[in-house]
Amino acid sequence: MTAGVAAGHPATAAAGLAVLEEGGSAADAAVAMVFASCVAETIMTGLAGGGHAIHWDAARGEAAMVDFFVAVPGLAGGEVTAAAEEHDISFGNAPVHYSIGAGTVAVPGVPAGAAALWGRWGRLPWTRVLEPAHELARDGVLMTPAHALCLGLFAPVMTVNEGAGFYAPGGKVLGEGDRLEQPGLVKALELLRDEGADTFYRGSISEVLLGLVRDRGAVMATEDLEAYAAVFAQPSETSFAGARVLTRRDLNGFLATLDRLPAAASTRTATERALAFSRVLAGADVDGHTTSATAIDPEGNACVVTTSLGLGSGDWLPGLDFQLNSMLGEAELLRDALIPGTRMNSMMVPSLVFDGEGLVLGAGSAGGSRIRSAMVQVLHGVLVEGLSVADAVARPRIHPVPPVVHAEAGYDEEALVALAAEGHEVVRWQTLGHYFGGVSAAGRGGAAGDVRRSGLGLQL
Repeated sequence: MTAGVAAGHPATAAAGLAVLEEGGSAADAAVAMVFASCVAETIMTGLAGGGHAIHWDAARGEAAMVDFFVAVPGLAGGEVTAAAEEHDISFGNAPVHYSIGAGTVAVPGVPAGAAALWGRWGRLPWTRVLEPAHELARDGVLMTPAHALCLGLFAPVMTVNEGAGFYAPGGKVLGEGDRLEQPGLVKALELLRDEGADTFYRGSISEVLLGLVRDRGAVMATEDLEAYAAVFAQPSETSFAGARVLTRRDLNGFLATLDRLPAAASTRTATERALAFSRVLAGADVDGHTTSATAIDPEGNACVVTTSLGLGSGDWLPGLDFQLNSMLGEAELLRDALIPGTRMNSMMVPSLVFDGEGLVLGAGSAGGSRIRSAMVQVLHGVLVEGLSVADAVARPRIHPVPPVVHAEAGYDEEALVALAAEGHEVVRWQTLGHYFGGVSAAGRGGAAGDVRRSGLGLQL
């Protein structure tokens, strides 16, 4: 196993590698990448978001999940009076509906989750794991091709309120190579450095956060923030292609999907794979604004973290330059009653894969309903077809939304013809695109960030 990192932005990956080079653990590197992503990937995630992680302690032979997804506010009572702002954004081949505004803000979990990972498995000082993010906030971050494309798609939402000053300075939406400047994040990260994660729940940032949401009619109160805590749990497990897969039970049924895939020997050709994938991956189509990072240290410890802001509520903390989440406006997450204090569920599946010799792969993905599709196809590539991590991540994917099967440019043509013959409407995309998820993976076969998100894998 070669130590390395993978993430959805080159600057995020560089932050993780720098921490590994200084002797940091996988958890240290993952936390550094989480905070770096909250500066470099603010179109996908942020300090006020939530997420899930899985960690492997090689010396103890123990795996653990960490749930730091958002919680439902309202422990102090009251009713939401903030009006939600409705938007339809063209994404892929159909409009996607979004609700934003202060009434969609759930209790954030990213700071608590990062502190929980570092507190249990970190070995470098807290100030050191925050340092790369602080430097990025101070210097600004260049927009990558994938992030510029994504911003272009979501500009009508991302540039509401204060967002226009960051993403469209002077009235022009940032493009590839432009520098994203968020100077207030320097102060936010300094408060995290000096006060710890408690600044979000009992400290300086909590005061600003509560003041903003109260002014805009939301129900979040001191009680909601003080009650929040990251939760440690045992991962769920299944077998796939002779390997053990450890992950969480998500809203999209990732584990059950792996269980339904036919025997590996019957999915070796491109056509066999396409037909099998189209049958087991069929489902609803929703967007997800997420990012994922993976770290493996020289001792064989591994940490995979997936975080999200939702689309973002359009509410930015004054002087701190970060946006609040919009999870209560994400329709596909609203499967159960919203009970104050309870944790919302998600489609995130940070995962670890083992064979008889030990850890094979750590992987996670962005992409809402496409997380499952992307992860299944990457795991199949590595475990069944013997592809390197980079080849498995970069290979064209399909995503079925009955009766349509979306196919990336370069997908095997004979397989697409077979899908059409089976009655599917095949939509051929002209590129490898953001729509098809964003996997960050590292393991025996190398490390890879997803080109669809301008991601990067780096080895120590």
